[in-house]
Amino acid sequence: MTTLVFGHKSPDTDSTGSPIVWAWYLNEIKGIDAKPALLGEPNTEAAFMLERWNLDKPEIIADVADGQACVVVDTNNPAELPANINGADLQEIIDHHALVGGLKTKGPINITIRQLACTATIMIDLMGDDAAKMPEAIKGAALTCILSDTLEFRSPTTTDHDRAVAEKLATDLGLDVSAYAADMFAAKSDVSSFSDAELIRMDSKEYEVDSTKFRVSVLETTAPGVVLDRKASLMESMTAVAGEDGVDQVLLFVVDILNEEATLMVPNDLVKGVAEKSFGVAVEGDAVVLPGVMSRKKQIIPNLKV
Repeated sequence: MTTLVFGHKSPDTDSTGSPIVWAWYLNEIKGIDAKPALLGEPNTEAAFMLERWNLDKPEIIADVADGQACVVVDTNNPAELPANINGADLQEIIDHHALVGGLKTKGPINITIRQLACTATIMIDLMGDDAAKMPEAIKGAALTCILSDTLEFRSPTTTDHDRAVAEKLATDLGLDVSAYAADMFAAKSDVSSFSDAELIRMDSKEYEVDSTKFRVSVLETTAPGVVLDRKASLMESMTAVAGEDGVDQVLLFVVDILNEEATLMVPNDLVKGVAEKSFGVAVEGDAVVLPGVMSRKKQIIPNLKV
């Protein structure tokens, strides 16, 4: 049986590239029949990665069958995985997020969760000397994942090891990190073809605080004005998205990569209260700027209060 390798729903660059990297490793090094898969359409930056390195877009799957062999990367949260994940044959988890719980397996499995900024960094460590055998396209995917998750080393999740691995990959590929990252972020910032609902769901995770369910959405961009110009319609769409997705409220953070700050849209008193309690700011109007806030995982989710 072919082993499916996939990340979380609403796949970002890491959840698109890391399955490709690990499926290569399983196939070419471990001799295991494996293929990458996606749980939704990749974002614009991930699409740039696929085109830049001439990689096939993995098949998009809606669910997994009973007994389907699979490896989960870049998440361990059942809410971000196929509905039947506990009916599948989950064989391995490779992740860099907090342990959530709730996954069930058919037997003992390999689980690697490390305090690094990117799943691809962990994978290269797990490969050991075999990482040197990666072809250019796989190295390119891994580099793109690391630069995306670290926001070119600006994110507070960045470690010295993430930086060292990325710089080694860039050297191998003959790339200038800053120039390549600029191309990546330009692709990520091109959101003109997406509807408001698509933007809200593009890079989002569900999170519950004191029985209040949130969809915590992040849009990382070098052109925040393009998104903020749509603020009124985005806030109007939040109500419909929340209702369709079964959450109480959408929290939408527009992360300005270059100025290293986030703008939280404030459509109502609930979000105003969340902003003031969580980030210690005074909110006036329908948006608030949060200097230095770059990471959902490290700075947003852990601080949320209702």
